[in-house]
Parts: sequence; C-alpha cells; structure tokens
Amino acid sequence: MAAFKAWVVEKGEGGQSLTFRDFDEADLMEGDVTVRVTHSGLNYKDGLALTGRSPVVRRFPMIPGIDFAGVVEASEDPAYKPGDPVVLTGWGVGETHLGAYAEKARVKGGWLVPLPEGLAPEQAMAIGTAGYTAMLSLMALEAHGVKPEAGPAIVTGASGGVGSVAVTLLSRAGWHVIASTGRDSESDYLRGLGAAEILDRAELSIPGKPLGRERWAAGVDAVGSTTLANLLAQTKADGAIAACGLAQGMDLPSSVAPFILRGVALLGINSVTTPQTKRREAWARLAKELDLAKLAAMTTTVGLAEVGRLGEAILAGEVRGRTVVTIV
Repeated sequence: MAAFKAWVVEKGEGGQSLTFRDFDEADLMEGDVTVRVTHSGLNYKDGLALTGRSPVVRRFPMIPGIDFAGVVEASEDPAYKPGDPVVLTGWGVGETHLGAYAEKARVKGGWLVPLPEGLAPEQAMAIGTAGYTAMLSLMALEAHGVKPEAGPAIVTGASGGVGSVAVTLLSRAGWHVIASTGRDSESDYLRGLGAAEILDRAELSIPGKPLGRERWAAGVDAVGSTTLANLLAQTKADGAIAACGLAQGMDLPSSVAPFILRGVALLGINSVTTPQTKRREAWARLAKELDLAKLAAMTTTVGLAEVGRLGEAILAGEVRGRTVVTIV
C-alpha cells in the first residue's frame, strides 16, 4: 500500500496535536469505495476539529475534513466504478471516520453522490457542506409553506459560508434578504450576493424580549444561542426559521411565546445523515439554481499544505464566504 499526504489530528497527554505527514493507505478505515480526493472545503466544524476547540473529533488519529470531491479509484459498490467523479458531505467523515484533508479516502458507497452535472469538482467544494446546508434550509422553508410575499428573510452569519450561499439562494428565489453580519466591511460583498439590507449582528446577539416587533417572515440561522432566540421573537406570524449552526453557542435562551402566540416554526437542519433522495435533490438544485459567478465571487482557494493555519481563522469569523482546498 502506498503512502499519501494528509493532515492528522492526534491526542496525547499534552492534548490535541495537528501534523501534516505521510499516511499509509493500509491504515484507512473500512469502506467499499476508495477515492482519490481532488478538492475539499473549509467549514466551521473543520475549524473545531483542526483546533480542538470543541470535541468534534471522536477517534484518534483522525484525518479532519468533513467534505470532498474526487474520483473513484476502486469500488466494491456496484453503483460506482473507477473513474467516476463523486462528492461526499457528512456521515461523520472527519469526526469518527477518516476524512478529507488527504490525498485519499475510503468510505461507504452509500455516503457518496455522483458529481452533479454542470459542476466541476472545485465548484462542488466551493458549495461544500456549507452551501449544501443552505440549500437544505431553503428546501425546509419551502416545505413549510412560507413565501417571499409574506415578508423579508433574514440570514445570520451572512458573510460566512452557509450565510453567503443562503443570501444568494434566497435572493434568487425572490426574497428580500436582510443579511446580518458583524463586519461593516462586508456590506458591499453581501449586496453583491443579493442582500437588500445589512443588519448589524449586535442587534441580535444580546438578550432581547421574549416577543418583539415582527420584522421577517423567514430566516436561515447559522449562529444559534441568543441570536436565534431574537430571530424567533421577531418573526412574523406563521413564519419560520431554519436553524443550522452554533457559531454563538448551542444554547437557546428563548420562550414559548413566538410559538404559541404567533405560530412561528423552528426548523432543524441536519446535513450529516440526510437521506439519499433529499441529498441528491439538494445537489441537483444547487447545480441548477446557484449563480456560479456569485459562487466564484465568494470563493478563495488554498493548497492542502495551508489547511493547518485556517482553523483559528474560521472560528474567529475572519474567513469570508467559502474556501476550497485543492488536494492534488
């Protein structure tokens, strides 16, 4: 078995360490498809794994990286053959199963989806888990029945990965998008993606009233905690908020008031173990509906060797939009 380059998280008496080193293919975990990874991405959860700031890594040693695009090298799954371009997001890869910041990965065929027609591998990873989660959020809002004519849609953490794609998708779907960000310098960037208004995140990040003035009919929240509580308190009657992140925290200091007095819905978004039918629908819609020029405008590309410095940056909110990692 050949060795390949990988970022590896290990844990010892002194805590977690991260190294860029050779990894033996023989040490890959069980799976029926081996993939030559060509691209990955940078997500908030990757930042947690790289830094050890939160215990998302539950097996050591671990190759972090929760999503990838690549080409099948070998397959025992009849759905895939060598040479097939594929995409993976979720399923515990980079947490409990060796992940994407490496030149090779071995996974279960049922975790993969074919690379969507119309997308290059690097575009698929510019979308990545973050953009895929944004599409799942839009699909949840649509399934709930909330429509643009009901009022604006708010996006929190708008200059991040999920937020940037959510702003673009909601704007294209006809929503008046309010983008919440803590960085004034990103206003022009967000308006370029389709935001109609910019809201200082400070308005939402401190405790507010259990029920406030009705301001929006829908929302995509990547922040959680007090911010999500404030979103719910200011959502219009019969509106809905899709919750998909925890940048501010895992707690939810809210009350039942928005739910029982206005019929507000809180829609949970699970992008990790999404069933295949919904997973493929989301990717097909992304390939069709996401403006690729806007995707390019929100994307930065780095090499695999640069990954180690990015964990702290994304946790500090210093990373704009999406970051694609070129593996080979």
